[in-house]
Amino acid sequence: MAGIAVALCEVGDAPPLLVEPPRGRWSRTDVLDWIVAQLPGDDLLVGLDLGMSLAFADRGAFFPCWPASPADARSLWQMVDRLCRDDPHLGADGLVDHADASRHFRRPGRRAGDLFPPGAGRFRLTEEESRRQRLANPVSNFNLVGAAQVGKSSLTGMRALCRLDGRVTIWPFDALAPSGLTLVEIYTSIAALAAGLPRGRSKVRDPATLDRALAALGSAPHAPLTRYDDHWTDALITAAWLRRVHADDRLWHPAALTPAIAATEGWTFGVP
Repeated sequence: MAGIAVALCEVGDAPPLLVEPPRGRWSRTDVLDWIVAQLPGDDLLVGLDLGMSLAFADRGAFFPCWPASPADARSLWQMVDRLCRDDPHLGADGLVDHADASRHFRRPGRRAGDLFPPGAGRFRLTEEESRRQRLANPVSNFNLVGAAQVGKSSLTGMRALCRLDGRVTIWPFDALAPSGLTLVEIYTSIAALAAGLPRGRSKVRDPATLDRALAALGSAPHAPLTRYDDHWTDALITAAWLRRVHADDRLWHPAALTPAIAATEGWTFGVP
């Protein structure tokens, strides 16, 4: 998919580098295969730009009024994967087309389901906190419409998490392990803000701005790119940011992250 990019950086200050896709363009399953290929491997922190769960705390359920609504995030991943088992490429139509689930989503070409609340929709606590702290302006994961939405990638990401569960540390659903591969949810605008880019204008499409952003994160200048696509630059900046902040204890222990929230909604790394 044109919107998927993978970047990697080593310990130190060397610039992050784009990882070449296996067939000219990354697919969802290619990214999953790349993560699996890093196992057991060395310590690696992988940030995924998607929501690892849905809002739960506001209503006490992912899907109120549906008796089959899962009790926690892991059960949600399993349900999404089960209902979508016939969808290729980790697609999620099997869930959003389900008669009970579809009532909760805003979908392309259709009016929102009758249980999608008026306005922007439902938000997780981490999204409310990122708004309150002015770190990001997230869109509800129940919204599947518009260029800013991450609902589709979040649902497909849950299918990948179902396959990785038990093989890697998925924070905060798992306790942080002393070593190995750890997955976290990230929001690229948080990395961009830390890199000194203006709030609301975080997309980078030229080499000079990219180098300034990387320098603010303690990174050497980047190797020239064939094009300055904001998906590529987002990946590079976020990789450098993860290297810079991975040891910040505040980010691993957010004040509002309770055990119940960790088990159901999860958290966005970078929201203290």
